[in-house]
Amino acid sequence: MTRGTTDKPARGLTAVEVAERVADGRVNINADVKTKSVGQIVAEHALTLFNVVNVGLAALVASTGQYRNMLFVGVVVSNLVIGVFQEIRAKVLVDRLSILTAKDVTVRRDGTERAIPVDQVVVDDLVLLSHGDQVPADGTVLRGGARMDESLLSGESNAIEKDVGDEVLSGSFVDSGSLEYRVTRVGAQGYAARINAEAKYVKAVHSEIMDTVQAVIRVATYLLVPMGLSLFLRTLLSSGGSYQEAALQSVAALVGMIPQGLVLLTSSVFAIATTRLASRKVLVQQSYCVETLARVDVLCLDKTGTITTGAMEVCDVVDGRGMRGEASEAALAVALIVAHANRADANETARAILSHGTGRGMEPVPCIRAVPFSSRTKYSGCTTADGRSLVLGAAQLVLGNLFATFEPTVRSFDPTVRVLVCAEVEGFAEDGSLQGVPRVVGFVGIRDQVRENAAQTMRFFLDQGVSLRVISGDDPLTVSAIAKSVGIPGAERCIDASGLEDTEELARAVRDCRVFGRVTPQLKRELVRQLRARGHTIAMTGDGVNDVLALKEADCSVAMASGSAAARNVAEIVLADNDFAHMPEVVAEGRRSINNLQRSASLFLTKTAYSAVLALVCILMPPYPLIPIQMSIISTAVIGVPSFLLALEPNHDRVSGAFLGNVLSRSLPASAAIVCELVATLVLFRALGWSRAVMSTLCMVQIAAVGVALIWRISRPLNPLRLFVLAFSVVYVIVSCTVCGDFIRVEFPAPDAGVVCAAVCACGVVFFNMLYDVSSERLPGSAFLESLNRKVGHIHDSND
Repeated sequence: MTRGTTDKPARGLTAVEVAERVADGRVNINADVKTKSVGQIVAEHALTLFNVVNVGLAALVASTGQYRNMLFVGVVVSNLVIGVFQEIRAKVLVDRLSILTAKDVTVRRDGTERAIPVDQVVVDDLVLLSHGDQVPADGTVLRGGARMDESLLSGESNAIEKDVGDEVLSGSFVDSGSLEYRVTRVGAQGYAARINAEAKYVKAVHSEIMDTVQAVIRVATYLLVPMGLSLFLRTLLSSGGSYQEAALQSVAALVGMIPQGLVLLTSSVFAIATTRLASRKVLVQQSYCVETLARVDVLCLDKTGTITTGAMEVCDVVDGRGMRGEASEAALAVALIVAHANRADANETARAILSHGTGRGMEPVPCIRAVPFSSRTKYSGCTTADGRSLVLGAAQLVLGNLFATFEPTVRSFDPTVRVLVCAEVEGFAEDGSLQGVPRVVGFVGIRDQVRENAAQTMRFFLDQGVSLRVISGDDPLTVSAIAKSVGIPGAERCIDASGLEDTEELARAVRDCRVFGRVTPQLKRELVRQLRARGHTIAMTGDGVNDVLALKEADCSVAMASGSAAARNVAEIVLADNDFAHMPEVVAEGRRSINNLQRSASLFLTKTAYSAVLALVCILMPPYPLIPIQMSIISTAVIGVPSFLLALEPNHDRVSGAFLGNVLSRSLPASAAIVCELVATLVLFRALGWSRAVMSTLCMVQIAAVGVALIWRISRPLNPLRLFVLAFSVVYVIVSCTVCGDFIRVEFPAPDAGVVCAAVCACGVVFFNMLYDVSSERLPGSAFLESLNRKVGHIHDSND
């Protein structure tokens, strides 16, 4: 069969042949990358070390029958519900996008045409495609011809000509024309599926906050068994305590060592951030990526869909002499008439001309014949009602020998612009070929449409110290010019990545270049890996199958809703309205979340630190002064509610310093002051013969005093919200100790014990303020804390 032949249509497969292929498994079962199932999401959130430890402690409390002391389980349940709900909601929305973009495909079977779902296509099926249809499975063209949009596969925005004998790939679209092809590969054997298969691995989440919390939980877990057992036996044996008393004191100490509230607060804050972003058409599939994006220092952009809209636009029009302005109106009129006559099969170029012409108030004249675009001739045409025959197409093919005369005019266009000639001819033959010598009316320049807000968005990232890279499958000169037009620094430093042959060349290109063209899916991934290897935190944007591998490799990935299902499903963030201008809003949410969490986390790690030290002290000098419900009351008063309220404040400051270093500089002074207070109280308990209930009451008050002092220090300068938080903490402790005194086992001390307690509290607060002032000057930027923070990251990485 020769190219371009139009032989009699084949009957296609019979029902029996289809059944045989289905039985053999040669059916187009969807091999796309899927979002996680509901079961996987629930399992990931439920089967964690944090949950296992807390369930074990709850079981120990339950064995004593003191169920009131199991309030801490509420934190575990709340954290689980929030995390699962947030991720399932994002999954449902993303899956819904896939359903909305799904479309049946037309096949010919038993000599008749019918529409079937994509996953019912089998090998050797005859598939019929026309303008706008997506290729469901790889195959070979049998009849017709078309221009195919393969941008989702290769990143190349220019349509590719397909004729008889050419291969069409699943995931590409018909830009113009129509064809019939025979399916050769289905399911996992298809081109897109093979790329997607490389992305089917579990991507480790890199979050400094999560790394820190998990490291603290892991260290606390290592200490739980020996410390808990030692404290339990010491309390049970040394002072004749009961099993119930020993168990409750041990659980109180161990619960205090685990930053339960910090886990819940982190989940809550990021859930609120994702809810806010969802209202702006930004779907967050992995909540911790909000933090990651706020820390990004290199943003890798895919040109199509990010800088450009994916559509085309008319950028320049000249007449045959190269003149612009009114002289070029006749050329635009010809282009508009031809595009309007063929509007039923309009591709992106024709739609751009129609939009530009009608936007200028021009009206196309009636036509009596339309000559559709042909991939063979590279032009379209029409004959108007008044007898004029007009043509619009590639200048070299339409003009033939005349092209040399007009070549200087064509070359005057920007090299990134596709130039079309507008001409008048004597007429068209029956097969659509031109008759007579073309008379040039003018030329129209077409280019990718740049997003209106692209330059503003790029400027935002540059102002925030984020370096930009453009990675595309298009020609590097074209990409470079577009990148330069939106203000990307160093856009002229571009390279054709198809010539990068070894790792050394790639590393040199990553160091020196800012724009990469002709990039394959695998090379995109390698570019991201190279940037990460240089110590950068990488965000990657994309919309096609060709972006999937790089999206999976990046620290934070962003996909467009209009792109491939695979890109949407592997990305942490999906822009539901395809507007990249939302990215600054995502960064702002991340900064608010991280900066406020750093401040609030100091309250939680204060409890972790003093609980661990106090447990060690009480092994040597029992009893442990608090029971679980008292720990819950203090945690709510000076940690839980204050940290939650403070974490919701607006805060768009740049994220600076290490998370662990920033937190410890605030929490360690408070922990040290509390430990000193409680040790002093334990000594006085033994010396003055106070009851255990009085000792517990005094310890609660002392912890609350330093806790309020810490809230005051981290809340300066004060505002109405922060004053309310301080007042709430004080009032909550007072009400709990009075109204709910019996429930939480509080006993008011005698006057002399009250005076001693007040003196210890005053000393503790003064000591805390002295330590806080010192730590504010020395700890945040210290090499020790930076080293400790790096070790936390290494611990997390090694456990991945």
